[in-house]
Amino acid sequence: MLRFLPAIAHSAERPQAGRCGDLQRGAADLLRAGRAASHSEPVPELDHDQVLQRVARCWPGATLSGLHRLPGGVSSLTFSSVLRRPDRPDTPVVVKVAPPGLAPVRNRDVLRQARILRLLDEDGSVPVPKVLAEDDGSPPLFVMTLVPGESYEPLLDAAAQPPSPGVVTARALAAARALARLQNVPAGRSGERAVPVREELDRWARLLDTVDPKIAPRHEKLYRELSGRAPAPVAPCLSHGDFRLANMLFTGERLTAVIDWEIWSVGDPRVDLAWLLMHTDPPHRFHAPRAEADVKAGSGMPSRAELLEAYQGIRPGAVADLPWFLAYSHYKTVSTLAVLIKRNRRLAEPEPHLETAAESLPDAVERGRRILAQSK
Repeated sequence: MLRFLPAIAHSAERPQAGRCGDLQRGAADLLRAGRAASHSEPVPELDHDQVLQRVARCWPGATLSGLHRLPGGVSSLTFSSVLRRPDRPDTPVVVKVAPPGLAPVRNRDVLRQARILRLLDEDGSVPVPKVLAEDDGSPPLFVMTLVPGESYEPLLDAAAQPPSPGVVTARALAAARALARLQNVPAGRSGERAVPVREELDRWARLLDTVDPKIAPRHEKLYRELSGRAPAPVAPCLSHGDFRLANMLFTGERLTAVIDWEIWSVGDPRVDLAWLLMHTDPPHRFHAPRAEADVKAGSGMPSRAELLEAYQGIRPGAVADLPWFLAYSHYKTVSTLAVLIKRNRRLAEPEPHLETAAESLPDAVERGRRILAQSK
């Protein structure tokens, strides 16, 4: 996202409570999807029987044991199921389907997601779900393995049984090392053009232009300050787009998969790095207050310096203009949350987590401005 609608799960063990951290990715999905479809237009329902038949045809004699909707996401429909094939063990799978009635483009292009998963699976540097089958029919879909594990954003989420502080520390350091390995994968293999960070900045600005200024006061000042100090580009790399612990699966301390690749791209490596670092002290919140067990878990989150050291252990060298990218991450947070808050307030029963998040936005803007000012 980025990452704040309840995250699409690739694991039956992924916690369902407090998945507000992924609301940001949801707003990023909305931005990248464009505004081609109006909410007033009827959207056809997905024909589950047709999907089951199409998937089963990929393996002669195979059947699927129903489709069980997994929560989250605004860009595609995601289901768990069990693939049954003759003379093979039953295989838990995830089926990802483009929304029927909408063009499968940008973040709705599920086969594009399958492509990056295949690339990374073949490379082996970063664990991802394995793509088992693809179907370019209408709507497009693909099937991947259901990976064991759980996800938890240490300073944002609420869970019935959050991990211990020591586990959080190990997971965050593993995430930093995984990011470095991801960025070492040759970006040219993706076949995608690099997206300049200035282009991304202007996309977030256009999104904020649709929002009542009272939701995110003074955001235009942060934009002008970022725009006036845009850093020189560096060699582009593969970018997840919402790289943080909420979009990873772990069993204990072991990273089993990086998931939710709807908004992947080729871009500046400092974007994903700063995004991960920002989540050591995020400017927003969704639960006020959080339960004591969640606060204790969050105490295990390493510092930015510790995460940067783990990252540089695999991808050495100075990271130029990192404060700019941290401030940019704050602007991105404000932009994505603001549009979700706007839409939330139109509902008959607004989501309380988003109203809590709305209280954070003025300070998020000012924190971004202070980061820039202190780096001069």
